[in-house]
Amino acid sequence: MAPATLDLIARGDAKKGDVLGVARVAAIQAAKRTSDLVPLCHPLPLTRVAVDFALDRDAGAVRVEVVAETLGRTGVEMEALTAAAVGLLTIYDMCKAVDRAMRIEGVRLLEKSGGRSGHFVAAGDG
Repeated sequence: MAPATLDLIARGDAKKGDVLGVARVAAIQAAKRTSDLVPLCHPLPLTRVAVDFALDRDAGAVRVEVVAETLGRTGVEMEALTAAAVGLLTIYDMCKAVDRAMRIEGVRLLEKSGGRSGHFVAAGDG
């Protein structure tokens, strides 16, 4: 995104309000509604959804990391990925009036444990 857009987000005074605060709520809601959005994804009782944003001025980006947990014997990677995507879409929506050239990229799974496939850790920079 443009440096001015990142500054607007950092100051918390975008025209539509607190961008990161609203994006955090949107991400949590998305995690809870993943089975409504992704066909064949089972509804899961989530015990925790944590959403953290970091401003990366060098890259001109907002990074999001989502941790989703359940007590069930399954992974919750779809919930975490959905939350991350919707959080980023919310940032775009709230800032598009000042920067339509923003991009959403690099949404990926960093780590997963549980479920039949076991433990996964992504290779690379994370």
